[in-house]
Amino acid sequence: MDDLYHENEWLGKEPWWKDATFYQVYPASFRDSNGDGWGDIPGLISKIDYLHELGVDVVWLSPVFESPQADMGYDVSDYRRIHAPYGTVEDVDALVEACHIRGMKLILDLVVNHTSIEHEWFKDSRSSKTNPKRDWYIWKPARYSPEGHRIPPTNWRGYFAGPTWTWDEHTQEYYLHLYASEQPDLNWESEACREAIYENTMRFWLERGVDGFRIDTVNKYSKRTEYIDAPIIDVNSSCQPAPEMWCNGPRIHEFIAEMRAKALDPYGAVSVGELSNTPHPSQVLPYVSAAARELDMVFEFSMIRLGTGGMFGPKYTYVPFALPQMKAIVEKWQTFIEGTDGWTTVFCENHDNGRAVSRFGDCSTPELWQASAKTLALWQATLTGTLFLYQGQEIGMTNMPATWDMDEYKDVESLNFYAEAVASRDQKMVAETIHGLRILARDHSRIPFQWDDSANAGFTKEGVKPWMRVHDAYQDINAVKQMADLDSVLHFYKKVLRLRKRHKDLFVFGAFRLLEAEDKAIFAYIKEKPLDISNRQPRKNGYTAHGHEGKKKMAVVVLNFSKEEQNCPDIRSALGCDIEGEVRLLISTRHGEDCQGPTLGRNLALEPWEGRVYVNFDLDTKAAAPQPPEVVSSQSTSTASLVDVDTPSVRTVPSDFMEQDVQTETQASRKEFENAAERARAEAHLSKKKGAGKARKADNFLAKWFGDLSDGASTALVATNLAAVIGLSAYMGYKAWGLYERGRLGWKSVGIGAGVVAGVGIIEGILGGYLYKGKKKQS
Repeated sequence: MDDLYHENEWLGKEPWWKDATFYQVYPASFRDSNGDGWGDIPGLISKIDYLHELGVDVVWLSPVFESPQADMGYDVSDYRRIHAPYGTVEDVDALVEACHIRGMKLILDLVVNHTSIEHEWFKDSRSSKTNPKRDWYIWKPARYSPEGHRIPPTNWRGYFAGPTWTWDEHTQEYYLHLYASEQPDLNWESEACREAIYENTMRFWLERGVDGFRIDTVNKYSKRTEYIDAPIIDVNSSCQPAPEMWCNGPRIHEFIAEMRAKALDPYGAVSVGELSNTPHPSQVLPYVSAAARELDMVFEFSMIRLGTGGMFGPKYTYVPFALPQMKAIVEKWQTFIEGTDGWTTVFCENHDNGRAVSRFGDCSTPELWQASAKTLALWQATLTGTLFLYQGQEIGMTNMPATWDMDEYKDVESLNFYAEAVASRDQKMVAETIHGLRILARDHSRIPFQWDDSANAGFTKEGVKPWMRVHDAYQDINAVKQMADLDSVLHFYKKVLRLRKRHKDLFVFGAFRLLEAEDKAIFAYIKEKPLDISNRQPRKNGYTAHGHEGKKKMAVVVLNFSKEEQNCPDIRSALGCDIEGEVRLLISTRHGEDCQGPTLGRNLALEPWEGRVYVNFDLDTKAAAPQPPEVVSSQSTSTASLVDVDTPSVRTVPSDFMEQDVQTETQASRKEFENAAERARAEAHLSKKKGAGKARKADNFLAKWFGDLSDGASTALVATNLAAVIGLSAYMGYKAWGLYERGRLGWKSVGIGAGVVAGVGIIEGILGGYLYKGKKKQS
């Protein structure tokens, strides 16, 4: 178990993945190593140091398995082979080693709601109605209209436009596919199918050292098995949205718990699930409750779907939104885990959405582009939960230029929605769809990574045609240029990722409290963690604290989401500081480190797209940074946590890494014990100073008392006490271990409990000693 947790002095043992930074790589567009215009695994390996220096802890690799590429690898034809343009299985092994030797981890994209029609399982399934694998997929007979026309089993509309059923001429039945017709859904009701999934798609890669999975479409495995029509809400279409028929179905929690028990837990693998169409916290919590033992965390998409017209028919009809709407969604998903044993994620980009700086920021000028990209970085880095970045986000990559025509769009979803609009012959619908695609399309996140200002942005060799067109602005926005510019978006990301680690008690684990909920320009919130503040000595994490006993360690994050200057909120009141000098500026997107501390007044106006973080503790930026608590692993580095010791197979700790100084309930309990021990030492010292007579007198009294008891009474007394101690020890041990296994109790808390029981045992031994002395005197 030790390799799965970070030792955290203030929060107990926490799973390593909670404060890790994950980075999604879309391999086709990251780096082409062999000049075929298609990104590959060796290309990723060649840039692994770039990710390490950025501050990435975990690489999430989007699908690279064998595939006809109907949906860019989300249609797998062989889970144990790698699609040739990406490389080989041995290349994945090399990537695992490259990550582990740097103290990083690797997770793969697991796609097991559906396969490709080219997968051997589906070929067997469609070969005949009597094939043993027939029920590994979902087959249904046709229905017929009153006029005798064949129609699908239900009227469900799929995610890529069009029906969810395709007719198979050979066996004269329809098969179900929630996505493209080339992606038939697996039937999780079949136990044999589930076991094949665990063995062929999960254990195979975990045995090779992979550290876990991002699990695609995880809440769609259990369908409603009555297969009835959905209500008609679009009278102009024969297909109707029906997510209630396949999302969060009747056996979904059973299936995921089984997956964890059989395939994830034996390897200590991390899991993060894609949870769509699940907008209520009460629906999400059962997936991520530590006690439920299903998924470690999930992606909930309410925030990232802002601007879409829905998931089905009008998805690409863009719907403008105001900042208060975004703030309400963020607050909802930041606070839903409070008081629970669940966990949450932080992200604003992925491979299925347009670029964040183009959607939530401002690209109207180069200055506003850079300012807004930094403010979005500060926003993400200060939110509670596990942080996920997407490739290119750290350099502020933007959407494809609006001047590009539809020929540059390659994604199956984009093309299907556009074709549906054209087929409608409704010019308004066509115009709205094109406008929406230029903001929201999945293609924007899939154009080649902009490495430098050479031909093809350094993604592939000069003279090679990349699989997607390189952005026109690659000479202005690229990684090499930003590496040389200390004021760049890339350098700011490195800074805030270090800051997030340094103050993870606030930014990873802290409570979120929204301020100014209705303000249409300012996004402000408090992050707080309980802390006893005193002036007695510098804290371990490199800062000193001024204030009053019992105050909380707090930060106020203030983000100007507009192109105009805005008044800064009253920071002192928000932090609850009595005097001006207690407020400190931790970081600003517009001001350098020379402004860190009290030098930037709390009432200074926020510049356009400026972000700041204020805190209620002093900063000692020159203090020597101690090493973080060591994480001990009983296994090889292939499954070890982020070990921070000086060996060739570990990650280098940033020079300015600082530990938190959080006073938790565990610390409070420890402090009480320490205070009690101190009082006992003082009393013993006083007793010794006054002479040993009183102590000897007390000793003789106890010996006499025990001696006066009859043999039967004394024996019964000792036996009863001993039985009570043993029973109490067993019960406390059982309860403590259960809480520890569920992640609800740290090892220090367990240690304190054991200490209490041991103390009772020592007292019992002393009493036994007095009994022996009394009986000896009596004899």
